[in-house]
Amino acid sequence: MAPILKNGNSNIVVSFDGLNDLSSPFSIDGSNFTVNGHTFLSDVPENIVASPSPYTTIDKSPVSIGCFVGFDVLDPDSRHVVSIGKLKDIKFMSIFRFKVWWTTHWVGRNGGDLESETQIVILEKSDSGRPYVLLLPLVEGPFRSSIQPGEDDFVDVCVESGSSKVVDSSFRSVLYLHAGDDPFVLVKEAMKIVRTHLGTFRLLEEKTPPGIVDKFGWCTWDAFYLTVHPQGIMEGVKHLVDGGCPPGLVLIDDGWQSIGHDADPITKEGMNQTVAGEQMPCRLLKFQENYKFRDYVNPKSSGVGSGQKGMKAFIDELKGEYKTVEYVYVWHALCGYWGGLRPNVPGLPEANVIQPVLSPGLQQTMEDLAVDKIVCHKVGIVPPEKAEEMYEGLHAHLENVGIDGVKIDVIHLLEMLCEDYGGRVDLAKAYYKAMSKSIKKHFKGNGVIASMEHCNDFMFLGTEAISLGRVGDDFWCTDPSGDPNGTFWLQGCHMVHCAYNSLWMGNFIHPDWDMFQSTHPCAAFHAASRAISGGPIYVSDFVGKHNFELLRKLVLPDGSILRSEYYALPTRDCLFDDPLHDGETMLKIWNLNKFTGVIGAFNCQGGGWCRETRRNQCFSQYSKRVTSKTNAKDIEWNSGENPISIEGVKTFALYLYQAKKLILAKPTQNIDIALDPFDFELIFVSPVTTLIETAVQFAPIGLVNMLNIGGAIQSVYYDDDLSSVEIGVKGTGEMRVYASDKPRACRIDGEDVGFKYQDQMVAVQVPWPGLQRNPRALSLPLFRRTAVESLNDGGVFVQRSCLFRRFCSSSNALRFLFLLCSPLIPEPSILALTNSSIPWRFLDQFVREYSVKITQYSVSSSGYKTVATSKE
Repeated sequence: MAPILKNGNSNIVVSFDGLNDLSSPFSIDGSNFTVNGHTFLSDVPENIVASPSPYTTIDKSPVSIGCFVGFDVLDPDSRHVVSIGKLKDIKFMSIFRFKVWWTTHWVGRNGGDLESETQIVILEKSDSGRPYVLLLPLVEGPFRSSIQPGEDDFVDVCVESGSSKVVDSSFRSVLYLHAGDDPFVLVKEAMKIVRTHLGTFRLLEEKTPPGIVDKFGWCTWDAFYLTVHPQGIMEGVKHLVDGGCPPGLVLIDDGWQSIGHDADPITKEGMNQTVAGEQMPCRLLKFQENYKFRDYVNPKSSGVGSGQKGMKAFIDELKGEYKTVEYVYVWHALCGYWGGLRPNVPGLPEANVIQPVLSPGLQQTMEDLAVDKIVCHKVGIVPPEKAEEMYEGLHAHLENVGIDGVKIDVIHLLEMLCEDYGGRVDLAKAYYKAMSKSIKKHFKGNGVIASMEHCNDFMFLGTEAISLGRVGDDFWCTDPSGDPNGTFWLQGCHMVHCAYNSLWMGNFIHPDWDMFQSTHPCAAFHAASRAISGGPIYVSDFVGKHNFELLRKLVLPDGSILRSEYYALPTRDCLFDDPLHDGETMLKIWNLNKFTGVIGAFNCQGGGWCRETRRNQCFSQYSKRVTSKTNAKDIEWNSGENPISIEGVKTFALYLYQAKKLILAKPTQNIDIALDPFDFELIFVSPVTTLIETAVQFAPIGLVNMLNIGGAIQSVYYDDDLSSVEIGVKGTGEMRVYASDKPRACRIDGEDVGFKYQDQMVAVQVPWPGLQRNPRALSLPLFRRTAVESLNDGGVFVQRSCLFRRFCSSSNALRFLFLLCSPLIPEPSILALTNSSIPWRFLDQFVREYSVKITQYSVSSSGYKTVATSKE
């Protein structure tokens, strides 16, 4: 089922001409930048210009009015580094590019603690009343901005065009400031304003991610690397299907394209000469697939004909043989391949081999083999006016052979190639416009996974159509630098990348936490995070090597998953702390299912960014047991398209996945968590509802055999009149609910089933519905009453031995039916309350269907009096 997200235009924020009527919380008072009178930057230079945001809501009420920041300098240039003020002793969190392609979380207290190529900064609020403050570098004209550390704790803004031919000296909106009391709302409000200000992208809430987000997938990369071939893919899918975890997505990664080295003839494909890590010097030779796929013949075809050979024959066979495979995606680089296109090749658009140039900011990032190879061997770039021709040629072919979408990788290459193409912004606009047009034409407008895209150029310029993207560095099944301490520290880094990057990227693209391997020593650690991430779940297992016990906790028999409604984010209490190398902080993330919230707790300590070596590295001294606390308020219940109301909720049922126990707690009542390195706990939080007529307390929990337990609950219907609850359940396994009293019965799709009641939990086995794709209806119909309340004149008691399902409609006189246990009535009965006396004819069908005895009573202060009795 396609994900349910709002699809349309953003009408939340509009430009407002009456700027003089609005007051901004930001001002420059002397040399201090203040917000609501509180200084957050001091020693602000005189050339800094601040302008209140001219944007408001449609009803003209201000959206926590922000502020645009610019500056003037004497000499025009293509790159400016300007200080905007000193940051002293204010805790901040930030996101910076530690690699050319990827960003991560970083914290500090002073301007000197910042890193180069910082994409977003949030200053923590103070007890004295200073709100959270967001600093967001923007795109202005042909220039793009980032934040970096200055001297003596100054915060510097770096503004660059990427081309010596594109220069300027005056700027008014290279940085946007926003203030608020809620860090999550803060970022969302700011992105809406920037969306209106720039007009170059669409927010995630305006788009619908591709259907692959609801499917289990298998990626070929770690299984084959560049040696991927059709027979291997078929075998890989077969193993997963036979193991009960059929994929709905197959992602054919790098290794399917026709590529070659410059020194070889264009007729010679170089794929068989390359190994992983050595493909960067190669360039694309044709849009069609390489010989491994081009020469494929469907062994089951009885003759030679259209579609019986090549990639199309393979895709047809794959989908025909394995019905759960709804989507087949293939990998390609933004410029066609790592090394771009080979010049002067018939059938390809013209290309120019360009020497990539890294900006000073990128030179501060971690050394990367891919970057080194690309810089050494250059890139064959198609001129911007020919980008549309390139994408049309590639994507039209892929659509024709049955490919449903593409993973576009190596996205942040353009900024290294833009000297002669109008600078980084103009080149990016041309490419992203051409790419978006092709996506809309060939892949339903959203059939893309964006990757290696962690920079504001892409977010602000490339997300008009793209709605799904990677939010973390690659999953590394082995540490390429070795892991002598056995801490698996890279796995913790990966989780932190994804969690914190989602705070800003999730406004543009649906977060994709990347693949992992189910047999990895930290597989359960990864699986738990993917289960509650809200994004797609896919693995890169070697063919035939799977941990099916783990995979079945993620995958349903039809290849779908139990996906959360929102996307996972860090809890407020760890936003400004370091969950990687302070030895104390536990990463906690939260998300929402349809009717429950979830908190994921992970011990990621043991490695991360090192400012001195300029790389990620092991910090084994921090890899130790950590403790934390959590409660229901760690979840941001009002988030997303379908927020969960907890107004008036006094009790929550908390179910711990690892501990397998239920805890009842007040909203702010903490529970303690202690985790060893690279261990986790998932806490599913369900608001407790009291059935009015019975005083029974109830809360759905979910399928406890699945990692996203609460994701199984698709609907909950409370019928106070019947003292019953009906739950729509997706999946199979052991369903649990909290109930303060034992129910009289349990039914699945109307059929009585056995159940257990222990520790105030009802447990029932839910079978897989086979071809039926709708959720199973689990009903707990008859909770026991202990007293007679509000019995009207004309009450009817139905005495019977069997259990009862609701039998009434709006056209008859019956209003309520529920089980009654009263000291005035010797045995349990079904009570029907009416507005007036009972028209017996309405009960005839009920009597015939159930063969029960119905006795009509009148009510008086002295008790019950029989008025009439029906025939049995």
